Amino acid sequence: MHKIFAITGVINYILVVFLNAFTDLGHKIIIQNTVFKVYDGDLQIILTAIVNALILLPFILMFSPSGFLADKFPKNKIMEYSSAFAVVITLVITFSYYQGWFFTAFAMTFLLALQSALYGPAKYGYIKELFGVKYITAGNGAVQATTTIAILSGIIFYTVLFEFKLGDNFTGKEDILLSIAPLGWLLVLGSVVEWFLASKLPNKMREASRANFNFKRYMQGVYLRKNIKIIKRKKEIFEAIIALSLFWSISQVVLAVFGEYAKSELGVTNTIFVQGVMALAGIGIVIGSVMAANFSKYYINTGLVAIGSVGITLIVFFVPFCGSMGIMAVMFTLFGVFAGLLMVPLNAHIQFLSPRVHLGTVLAGSNFIQNIFMFSFLLLTTVFAFFGMNAEILFYLMGFVGIYLSFMLFRRYDVMTVWAVFEFLLRTRHRYNYVGLENIPHAKAVLFLGNHVSWIDWLILQLPIYKRINYMMDREIYNWKIFNAGVKKGEVIPVSSKAAKDAFREASNRLKHGKNVALFPEGEISEDGEIGEFHRGFELIPQNYDGVVVPYYIDGVFGSVFSRFKPKNKKRFFKRREITVYFAEPVSKDIKAQELRKIIINLKEKHEIK
Repeated sequence: MHKIFAITGVINYILVVFLNAFTDLGHKIIIQNTVFKVYDGDLQIILTAIVNALILLPFILMFSPSGFLADKFPKNKIMEYSSAFAVVITLVITFSYYQGWFFTAFAMTFLLALQSALYGPAKYGYIKELFGVKYITAGNGAVQATTTIAILSGIIFYTVLFEFKLGDNFTGKEDILLSIAPLGWLLVLGSVVEWFLASKLPNKMREASRANFNFKRYMQGVYLRKNIKIIKRKKEIFEAIIALSLFWSISQVVLAVFGEYAKSELGVTNTIFVQGVMALAGIGIVIGSVMAANFSKYYINTGLVAIGSVGITLIVFFVPFCGSMGIMAVMFTLFGVFAGLLMVPLNAHIQFLSPRVHLGTVLAGSNFIQNIFMFSFLLLTTVFAFFGMNAEILFYLMGFVGIYLSFMLFRRYDVMTVWAVFEFLLRTRHRYNYVGLENIPHAKAVLFLGNHVSWIDWLILQLPIYKRINYMMDREIYNWKIFNAGVKKGEVIPVSSKAAKDAFREASNRLKHGKNVALFPEGEISEDGEIGEFHRGFELIPQNYDGVVVPYYIDGVFGSVFSRFKPKNKKRFFKRREITVYFAEPVSKDIKAQELRKIIINLKEKHEIK
């Protein structure tokens, strides 16, 4: 992940992202803390929900204009001009603080969010332009981590200053604003620095939209209908947006009701403790984002999203059973970790699948739909609170939403989720290195042939390759009831001595359809770590497919608990085993068993010399 910071403009961009979130969050925290100090019970939940709704509403209203701007003009310029707009807004907010105008400052939350709504599609669309497809997941991870650190820092920074400036001598909301008014100048300073840094960002636009914006058509909803159609063209993009929308809806409700829950159920009245616990979710998101980037080193690992969703759901159900702020702090940190695992791959996936010319529109549409969901959930929260429904029941309701989200994501990414679980388990014991990945063509079918040293070779081989491998497996193992459903889902090809030709024809058919196939020519796991004799069965695979053979050599797993040989002097339990897979250059489809064996032996010897 550290390689991305060598890209020109990345550090500047990261600082801009940080200051944008830090400043926006500062004003929101000041208003929310004022509400927390002055109001109680249902009214507190309602006003907190309204604050959040004012932040969401501009993203709904600005869907079409923000997407149009991000596609029409250089994204760095949109960030620059939006930052200048933020300077003006924060000056007005600061003036409102000094006048004690609570409801004016409350309403200014809408304008600050309006600036972010115009800014958003350009900011996130710039990731693909600046980092490129190769580092798109790492870029999203860095941006998500930076945004979260900014939110975390903003919560702690402005809450501590809020409590320090306020003290205990206040009679109402006007007194509170007058006491904390100097904090407004920090908002202004953040906006000015952000403006300066944004003006230095490089222009990475390759292709601009030729469309013109017609205000009348915008008011008539023509753009809205057209842009929704663009979003729905690819079902996978639309489903990813809906998944993010449900996640953010759960998060918004949890954050909206937690303050009242902590006050009424746990007896906590200090905003530092309340905001601090919620801020720990930010630390979790940073951890989760880094984990998602690491697990997506070779491709966007969509299998992580269902894992994240299940974790979030369990935590939301568990929160009402937490009797102390200490346990609650752990829960919110874990909530953030699972949130990072869900958000980073989904956002990267949306950007990756979106055509460059419509990227701004898709991202604006994503904001639009997410905020429609969040606004609706906050509206329901307000209604439920008005009729006396307490925070505990709202937690349970969000848990059931989480169950639906988990089901939806697992149905879409079921195979990738299973692989991600395996990868999590394997990485606790192993560190993997892959050499020669550039030898694997992406546009052609590949027949992988190599050595066989452990029960998990099939897992090790698959991890860095996005396209799933169809393995050839002994039919007796294939028919084991405990494995059968899983191997069928994994499109494994069963092989038996009686019907070997049928299996090889099926392998050829898969290769003709562009799929990857693998088998182990040795036929069994090595008992001594040496490369045994290669059987000629793979030579019977019909070669009427557009593809290549890629030999490989797996090193480092022999002698582990997964191999047949168990050394007497075992390695320390907590030391992770280094496993390396070497991929040779593609060879002809008509290669013979002995030639193939020599290539793999050469790979082994070349490695041992090093």
